[in-house]
Amino acid sequence: MAGHSQFKNIMHRKGAQDRIRAKIFSKLGREITVAVKTGGSDINYNSRLRLAISAAKAQNMPKDNIERAIKKGSPGEDSSIYEEIRYEGMGPHGVAFIVEALTDNRARTAPNVRSIFSKKGGNLGETNSVAFNFERIGYIEFPLKVATQDAMFEAGLEAGADDVVTDEECHQIITKPTDLGAVREILEKTFGTPDAARLDFRALNTVTLNQEQAEAVLALEEALNEDDDVQRVYANYDISDEIMEKIG
Repeated sequence: MAGHSQFKNIMHRKGAQDRIRAKIFSKLGREITVAVKTGGSDINYNSRLRLAISAAKAQNMPKDNIERAIKKGSPGEDSSIYEEIRYEGMGPHGVAFIVEALTDNRARTAPNVRSIFSKKGGNLGETNSVAFNFERIGYIEFPLKVATQDAMFEAGLEAGADDVVTDEECHQIITKPTDLGAVREILEKTFGTPDAARLDFRALNTVTLNQEQAEAVLALEEALNEDDDVQRVYANYDISDEIMEKIG
């Protein structure tokens, strides 16, 4: 999207997720369940669970759904063992994709992801086949209501962030991966629990797409997001606002 940062281009995946809201709740619920399995159900001692619940509330996930996800992760409720897996591949028109999955069945997820790439004009690659197109960053997100743009910018940089970007949706704080936890803890004391705090990928270079190319790339992105095991999708495309409006 011309005029926006490369990070904003990648974060456009939110638009795709908005069109599959039922899938969002499923993914958020799985993250809550895994957080409970790995760290217990007390948010005071389980920061992953605290952040997962905050992210769920930010998406207006019903309270009953959140409670069911917590219960599912409690001892004796679900014997499934989940693992985090990363897939890499090339989409149509030379766009690189990184796909993060959370699955209890690797033998199901890998073929599904491979099939989606193939059907949508891409190819699933080997580990590190496209990773060089991205850099690892820490990402923290707060709702606009917690602070003004200037206040968040000043607080973020003072806490040790590399950059703070405020748009029409939220405040985005970018950190080095090793600084994510420390910066989050400092900002949380002032602004409360963020809507998101995680390690993300940011594109180091982008591929500019015309409308026809954009439609093909977004079709792959949406198909990946529709898979229950896929948690996040990163891609290094650049689509102008004008083209997005036509597609949207």
